[in-house]
Amino acid sequence: MVYSKHTCSPIDLIYIMRLFGYCRVSTSQQSLDIQIKRLINEGVSTDRIYADKKSGATLDRGGLETLKIKVEKNDVILVTKLDRLGRDTADMANLIKFFDGLGVFVKFIDDGISTEGVMGKMVVTILSAVAQAERLRILERTNEGRIEAKEKGIRFGRKISIDHEKVRQLRNDGMSVINIAKELGVSRGGVYKIINSQKLSLG
Repeated sequence: MVYSKHTCSPIDLIYIMRLFGYCRVSTSQQSLDIQIKRLINEGVSTDRIYADKKSGATLDRGGLETLKIKVEKNDVILVTKLDRLGRDTADMANLIKFFDGLGVFVKFIDDGISTEGVMGKMVVTILSAVAQAERLRILERTNEGRIEAKEKGIRFGRKISIDHEKVRQLRNDGMSVINIAKELGVSRGGVYKIINSQKLSLG
């Protein structure tokens, strides 16, 4: 299957578009075979198909990284579905923008979507807007969660380190646990834990 770019210069017409394929599965139990067969049926040679498969707790993206290096201007990357390219909408949109910057087109077979031509530019713009909206929603949910957690007394940031020797000194000077906590700006529970570990008298 040969793809040609209709909106290109005479010089570009000399270049025959090369087909590449990319497939991905998000769980170790899934198989890449179906996606690979689809890509081969669309005319992609096996040596130009790059794949990533989740192994254990991580997803190896070596196939994608190699694909980024191999493709050149006017090449076409075929992917079976939108969700097979990126891990989420934002990731997919960023990848499409990356390839668009190289002059490389991405075509999603099952979805009938391509980034080639004028309509393709619209697709890139729309997906970028969707990704931005998704990032804003995530940020908004995160901020709402932080506000709710703070209202419940949950503290954020790096855990405060308590000076054990200072606790020992203040306790030996006769200061109460409550005052030690106020003095050091830490919780009473933390002071009690240090005192108990040092087997000091609580008095």
